[in-house]
Order: sequence, then structure tokens, then C-alpha cells
Amino acid sequence: MPETNVQLVDVTVDDFLDRLASSDPAPGGGSASALAGAMAAGLVGMVAELTVGREQYVEHDAAVREIGAAAAGHRQTLMTLAQDDATAYDAVVRARRLPRETEAEQAARSAVLRDSMLEAARIPMRIATESLDVLQLAERIAPIGNKNAVSDAGVAALLAASALRGAVLNVRINLPYLAPDEPMRGEAPAELERLEELAGMLEASAAAAVDARIGDA
Repeated sequence: MPETNVQLVDVTVDDFLDRLASSDPAPGGGSASALAGAMAAGLVGMVAELTVGREQYVEHDAAVREIGAAAAGHRQTLMTLAQDDATAYDAVVRARRLPRETEAEQAARSAVLRDSMLEAARIPMRIATESLDVLQLAERIAPIGNKNAVSDAGVAALLAASALRGAVLNVRINLPYLAPDEPMRGEAPAELERLEELAGMLEASAAAAVDARIGDA
């Protein structure tokens, strides 16, 4: 197992990619999805910074400032969730390695594993919802942000949509391991479907705005 006290936010990009490419399961797809969402938020923030205070976009200044501030918050949250996802899956692996020779050990292991699997499902659900928020911001800024950076708004939308879909996969793979009476097991499928449907609509709307403004260049 890797050093669990190493914070992903503190490692280089190369180191993060090396960790993804290693045989260790954490960080994995959940952390990668969160990072994609954080990059999307960063791009939204960049478009906002290139727009605020410019005379030709003055009518949208207040909205763009609000979008930029929201994107900064989501970027920080998603970076935290990237770490949380890796930590959660590390906890799952450790729970599976607990002794189970006696009935008491088996009961203790089952309880720890149940709790860790629930956390491993909850975190990517949060990544998905945060990524949807970032996608909404990208869709909002695409038609009003600096036209010279409209492609960056488009990339932000693509990354946010991918982050959401990746997180959805990570929720889905963990659901069968939840306790049969765990509410999330029954409620999550409909919520995941709703998130993916919204993502498709927002992604298409952002793409249309990007294509229209590039076509007008």
C-alpha cells in the first residue's frame, strides 16, 4: 500500500499519474474523475478572469464574477474529494484484510467493511454532484465569457461531463456491496440516471454555444 499520509494535492502531476498507473487501486477512477472536475472548474475560472473588467463584456460582469467565485469553491472541493476517494478505497482494502478466524473477528470485519464501502459509494456521488455544478457554470459562461477563450469554456464542459460520468461509474460499482437495507442502494440508481441526463443536456447546450461563437469568429 502507498503512504496514506501523502496528500494528492501536494504531489506533482507526474507523480499523480505514476500513482494512477501503478498496480495499487488507489488513487483510481474516482480520484481521476474528481481531478478532471477540478480542472474543469479551473478553466471556468480562467475564462471568468479573462472576462471581468473588460468593456465589451460589461453587461455580464456581475454574472461572470459570480461564476468565477463559484468555480473556485468547486475546484477546492473537488481536490479534497480526490483525496477523500483515495482514502476511502484504501479503507476498503484494509477492511478486507482484517482477520476473520473467529465469529467476533468476522462480525467486526463485516461492520468495518460495511461502513467503508458506504463511504466509497458516497464520495463519488459527491464528486458527481460537484461536477454537475461545474458543468452548469461552464454552460453559463460559454455564451457570455471572453470570446477568445470560448474553446476553454468548451473544454471545461467536456471535462466536467466526463468527471460526472466517471464518478457515476464508481458509485455504480460499489452499490452491490452495500447492505441490502442501506437506503443509498435503492435510491442511488434513479439519482445517477438524473445526473447523467442533466449532464447530457448541459454538455449539448455548452457545445452549441461554443460552436456558435467559434463560427462567428
